[in-house]
Amino acid sequence: MPGRQGTTADTDVLVVGAGPAGLTTALQAHAHGATVRVVDRREHPARPSRAMMLHARALEGLRPLGVTDELLNRADTTPEARIHLGRRVIEARMGHADLPDTAFPHLTLVRQADVEDVLWQALQARGVPVDWGVEFRGLGRERSLAEGLPSGAGMVHAQLHGAGGNDARDHSGHHSSRFLAGCDGQSSTVRSFTGAQWRGGPYRVEAVLADVELDGRLDPGLLHVAVGSAGLAFLFALGEGATWRMLATRPALPQPIARYGQLGPPVPPEEVARLLRESGLGAAVRDVRWSAQVPLQHRLASTFESNPLFLAGDAAHAHSPAGGQGMNNGILDGLNLGWKLGFASTAGRPLPELLETYGQERRLAARQVLALTHVIFFGEASPHPVARLARSLLPAFAPVLPLLLRRQWLTSQGIRLLAQPFVRYRTSAISRDGTPRADGWPSPGDRLPDAAVTVHGRAVRLHELTAVPGIHLLLERDAGPGALDDDATLRVVAGRGSLLHLHRLDSHPGRGVVAVRPDGYVGFRCGEPDPAQLRGWLRLVGAVGN
Repeated sequence: MPGRQGTTADTDVLVVGAGPAGLTTALQAHAHGATVRVVDRREHPARPSRAMMLHARALEGLRPLGVTDELLNRADTTPEARIHLGRRVIEARMGHADLPDTAFPHLTLVRQADVEDVLWQALQARGVPVDWGVEFRGLGRERSLAEGLPSGAGMVHAQLHGAGGNDARDHSGHHSSRFLAGCDGQSSTVRSFTGAQWRGGPYRVEAVLADVELDGRLDPGLLHVAVGSAGLAFLFALGEGATWRMLATRPALPQPIARYGQLGPPVPPEEVARLLRESGLGAAVRDVRWSAQVPLQHRLASTFESNPLFLAGDAAHAHSPAGGQGMNNGILDGLNLGWKLGFASTAGRPLPELLETYGQERRLAARQVLALTHVIFFGEASPHPVARLARSLLPAFAPVLPLLLRRQWLTSQGIRLLAQPFVRYRTSAISRDGTPRADGWPSPGDRLPDAAVTVHGRAVRLHELTAVPGIHLLLERDAGPGALDDDATLRVVAGRGSLLHLHRLDSHPGRGVVAVRPDGYVGFRCGEPDPAQLRGWLRLVGAVGN
C-alpha cells in the first residue's frame, strides 16, 4: 500500500469516547489501514441503553465491517406496533417493507448496549484496544493554541489520566497520534479544543426512561405507542431490567439536574405511574426496576473538523430521540470519518482536501437530520398549542388510519425516510464526474443502491459485492477485457492491495466505470474506463501514491 508517513506517534488515530460513533470510527479506520486506540472516561459501557433503533443506511454501512449478522441476531427485524388512539388500537407492521434497493427493508429494534457490545467485540478480535476509565483531559504543550495546529509533523499529544485499560498499568500521561476523533458526547471535552461553537438550545420537554413491569392487557413482544394531547408515550419490549422499556416526555425543569443527553437521576415511581396512566395505554405499573430523566437539546457544532481534531456523534450534534436518529447519525459519522483517517494515515503524504470533506459532508447531513427530528419531535411532544391540538384531534382520524397503514407503500416510505435518503454528498470535493459521464449510475455523492447484477455468470446483489472494506470499482460489460489493465492502473491495484476491488458487471451493457467509496457512496463515475481520470480520483482520496 502507499507508504506510511514517518512518525513516532503511538497510534495513527486516538478515538476519545467508546459509544457507537467512537467504536464505529475506530473499526472503520482500522479496516482501512490505521493503527487505533480508543479511550473512554467511563469505567464501563453505559447501561441501560438510551437508543433502541437502527435504520437501513447504518446497517448497510456496517456490513463491510462484518458486524451486521450479529447485530441482526440480537435485534427484532419484523417489529409490529400497536398505536393507541383513545379507545381504538391500530396495528402497524414495520418489517418487510417494499424497499427493493436495500438488504434491510425494515425497522430494526435493537438495544444500544447490544450495538456497542458487537462493535467492541469486533475491535477486540482485531486487536484494537478499548481502554475504559481513561480520560482525555486536554492537549500537551506541543500544541500551539494560538495557531490552532499541532507543532511538529502533524502530531496530537493528548493528555490522558486514569488507571483503566486492559491491564493494571497507570494510563496517565501523553498519547501521541496523527489524528484525534472526539466522540465524547454532548459535553465533549475535545470540542472545546477545536474552537467549534455549540449552536442551538434546550427543548422545553425532557425524556423519561424506565424499565417497568406492567399489569394490563397489552400484547406482549410488540411496540406500543400512545397518542395524547400531552405527548406520545412508547413501550418497547426491550427492557434491560424488566419486560418493558418506557419512553415518555414531560415538561423540563428550569435548570436540568443532569448533563444534556445523559441519563440523570431516577424518576419517582409514582411519576412513572402517572405518565403511563395519562398516556392511555391501558396498563398500570406494577414495578419500576430502573428509571432516569434525560434533559434534551438540539445543537450543532459550527465545525466538525479542525485537522487533526475531528468531532463525531453527539460531540458534533445533539438530537431529540424522535425518529431514532441519534445513534444512527453517530454511526454514519464514524463510517465517513473512519475510512478517510485510515487512508490519510497510510497515503505517505498529507491529504487535507480529503479530510476537509468529512466536515463538509457530515455537517450538512447533521443539519438535515436535525431539521427532520425537530419536526417529528414538535408533533410528538411539543407543548405548543398547535402541536397539542393536532395530537388531541388525531383520535378522530382513527377509523381511516387502518386503511392507510394497510397500503404498504405508505409504511415503506416512512421507513425509507428514517433511513435518511436525503443525505447526499454531491457538492463534496471528492464527488467527481469523469468525461464522458456515466449517466446510468447514481450521481457522485449519492448512495449506491442495492440491485441484482451478474458477475462472471453468477447472480449477486451489488451490496454483496461491496460488503468488504475498501474502494470498489464497478466496470460495465462492454469496456473490453483490458480496459483498466495498463501498467499504471495495475500499480494502483497492487499499491492498495486488499482495499481496492474490481468487479466486471456482465449484466450492465456499456463501457463505463464507477468507483464506490468505503462508506457506500459513489465517488467517481465515467462513461469510458479512462485510467488517467480514475487514477486522478484515486490519488485524491489517498488510494494511490505520488
